[in-house]
Amino acid sequence: MPLILLTPAQRKEHRSEAHHLDPVVMIGSDGLTPAVKKEVDAALNAHGLIKVRVMSDDRAMREATFATLADELNAAPIQHIGKLLILWRPMPPKVRTEKEGRMPGPRDVKVVEYSKRPGQRPEIKTLRVLGNQRLTAGGRVRRAKPKQTSVKKGRHD
Repeated sequence: MPLILLTPAQRKEHRSEAHHLDPVVMIGSDGLTPAVKKEVDAALNAHGLIKVRVMSDDRAMREATFATLADELNAAPIQHIGKLLILWRPMPPKVRTEKEGRMPGPRDVKVVEYSKRPGQRPEIKTLRVLGNQRLTAGGRVRRAKPKQTSVKKGRHD
């Protein structure tokens, strides 16, 4: 896969964003295994910008690991400083699946209670109304009842 080419300004911006990040993947004495590649790929999908710590003292091996990860995972190599490697890849758009029989979730409703005495501020309450509940005219939460049909109205003579 081809490398993602970035301008120096983009690379600088990603370096500044990665400054406060902690390493999410650590490469141990076994080196670059398929399991490590899989974890780096998952971390890039989840975060986009990641730091990888390489425990090896061999600088040439770290540079080769950096180039290999960037090439095989279609990521942009941002920085190699010491034992830290910084990689970036644009995050894929998240796919939301619509569930067929899904009911509406809870919602927060503000209820205003006016004071009986003039000149007093109204009291504002926030109530959580669940999917099987309704709010009455008096500002109380009640369980929603299924619509009842009359037996007499349903019968035709």
